Amino acid sequence: MVVKPAMFDKYLQEIYIASLDGWYFKEGNDTAWAKKDIDIAGWKKMKPTELSKKMADKNGRVEGWFRLKIKLDDSLKHVPLGIKTETWAASDVYLDGQWLGSIGNTGIDGNPFKENRYLSGFTSQLNLVPGKEYTLALHVVDYLSPFPPARLKSEDYGPGLTLILRLSGPKYNSQFLNHILKWNIFPTIWFTVCAVLSLLFWLLFAQNHKEKNLKPIALCTTFLSLWIFCINASQNIPGLSYISQQLISYLALLLGTLYFIMIPIILANVFKGNVSLYLRLYLIGYFIGSFIIQNLVPEFKIGRISSFTLFAVCLYYVISSWKNLKGAQWSIVASILSTLFWLFMFIIKNNGTFQFPYVLLYTTGICLSIPIGLLVYVSFRFKEINREVRENALKVVQMSEEKKEQALNQQKRLQEEVTRQTAEIRTTLDNLKSTQAQLIQAEKMASLGELTAGIAHEIQNPLNFVNNFSELSVDLAKELKEEIDKVDIPEKDKEYIGDILSDLSQNQEKINHHGKRASSIVKGMLEHSRKSSGTKELTDINALADEYLKLVYQSLRAKDKDFNAELITDFDPNLPKVEVVSQDIGRVLLNLITNAFYAVNERSKKGEEGYKPTVSISTRLIANSPTSQHANTLVIAVKDNGSGIPDAIKDKIFQPFFTTKPTGQGTGLGLSLSYDIVRAHGGELKVETNEREGSEFIIQLPI
Repeated sequence: MVVKPAMFDKYLQEIYIASLDGWYFKEGNDTAWAKKDIDIAGWKKMKPTELSKKMADKNGRVEGWFRLKIKLDDSLKHVPLGIKTETWAASDVYLDGQWLGSIGNTGIDGNPFKENRYLSGFTSQLNLVPGKEYTLALHVVDYLSPFPPARLKSEDYGPGLTLILRLSGPKYNSQFLNHILKWNIFPTIWFTVCAVLSLLFWLLFAQNHKEKNLKPIALCTTFLSLWIFCINASQNIPGLSYISQQLISYLALLLGTLYFIMIPIILANVFKGNVSLYLRLYLIGYFIGSFIIQNLVPEFKIGRISSFTLFAVCLYYVISSWKNLKGAQWSIVASILSTLFWLFMFIIKNNGTFQFPYVLLYTTGICLSIPIGLLVYVSFRFKEINREVRENALKVVQMSEEKKEQALNQQKRLQEEVTRQTAEIRTTLDNLKSTQAQLIQAEKMASLGELTAGIAHEIQNPLNFVNNFSELSVDLAKELKEEIDKVDIPEKDKEYIGDILSDLSQNQEKINHHGKRASSIVKGMLEHSRKSSGTKELTDINALADEYLKLVYQSLRAKDKDFNAELITDFDPNLPKVEVVSQDIGRVLLNLITNAFYAVNERSKKGEEGYKPTVSISTRLIANSPTSQHANTLVIAVKDNGSGIPDAIKDKIFQPFFTTKPTGQGTGLGLSLSYDIVRAHGGELKVETNEREGSEFIIQLPI
């Protein structure tokens, strides 16, 4: 056989010489058969790949020698070559009678037979001269497999006996390392993707037991990921024994069969909604044919028949459901079509159309198309489920609304009656609370009025005598002084008597002044105890506030023509008339506005540069929260830019008889009276103040 460059494989740069013509074979064992020149008259033409179970003896042992004469083409001059053997059989390789290497142990060193381990071959460099003839001798010892069907162990090694002996080119090592790297990386990627998807599907199934398609999808991806793992383990773990490697291969075949069984189950569930009895019987037959019969009787080629029928079943479900396909179901169809596409490309490659590296791409498509398609299906399915849940919820809500409407119609009169009575009760309760507060206030005012009236009657009479007789005494003192001036007495005595009368007059004037002050206090007490009608009536608060603001301002201007202030009003134009005791609220506004003008007047007297007295009054309506008893709150704010109220006395200003005005200018009853009136109306009176910035009194009345 002449070795030429064209004979080398384009990818790995190998020549599978075990499958080439020119070999001679002889059963038995004789180390002399390794020599270059021997008589081969009794030898028969046979390739190493033609070894078979028929040659085994009663112990299942096959042993023999192969010889092949080779010659290098001149174009391979200075091209480094190697020889490699890799199989389950124990083998010895010789070149022109010189031993090159062995795998396993054929017994040449006196040791017992030992089969080779997986991926434990040997490679030897060859220094061949082009044009010179060399003799290759191969000693092979193999046994029958303990697993059915009957076959040599070497037939189960990779592609079979073609690997028993091969020549390698100069780029073989780098190409082979690249080949090993790819065939380790890609299966790892396939397994990782499928395992992650399997875990995802199982988690989804654990959370959604009612979605019946999730369990077969999770089983399908689980079988696929374990199948890929076992195939990768059986082909890439060095040092495995034949039995270990075969058990892993059988497990891989079982998992692959289960994976393919799950595909029509998923299609039936997705497209038809259930797995029919006929499909179950077929899948049992498919399992028996693909896993059991195929392993026991491979001559039947039943695996191809099973694969064809499985494809036909899947195609049936797709075609029969084509018109009814919708949404997520198309992803299943797309994954099957994608798998068929990549399978078709893989078949074309095996016919030699494409280069070897593309097989990894095609295999990736075959392995991952269905898992990814299932992932897309689950994603779209959950989207559809969410939409269906929303639609069903809307239907339930609609039905509930209809029933609710019917119930409401039946109970409408009763509810209206209950609502009316509830409103009446609430109104009555509010009126009762308001009346109760007013009664309490009236009782307080009545008690205070009685007390004040008693005090006034007890004090007023002696106070009148004091005032009257003090004025009379002043007049008498003047008359007495005039009479003394007419009497002829010494001037010294006249002066002495005149000084006494002057002192007496001054004392009487002071008595009269403080008596009048006491009268004003009594008058304030009587004002505090004055009774109002207590009748609530609809009142225009804006008009009432504006009226009292102008009234107080004009009154102050009449007393002090030098006083000026800026008046600012901010009334809510949409403010409705409010039901209040207008006389009482007017009294509150009068007190607050009077205090505001007093504050700005006192500050203006200090002569601050750029200071402009300002008093403002505003009204607004605030909507309350739905849980409040009253719909709105009326807010009246009286604000000034006076000197403000110190924090130390801020909490005392609403106490009776407390005042910040100088002696004789205030009784301390105005704010106390205002506070009680606002509380009697169910409201609040608050103050917000800052020293040197002014004060703002805020009235809040519920309406």
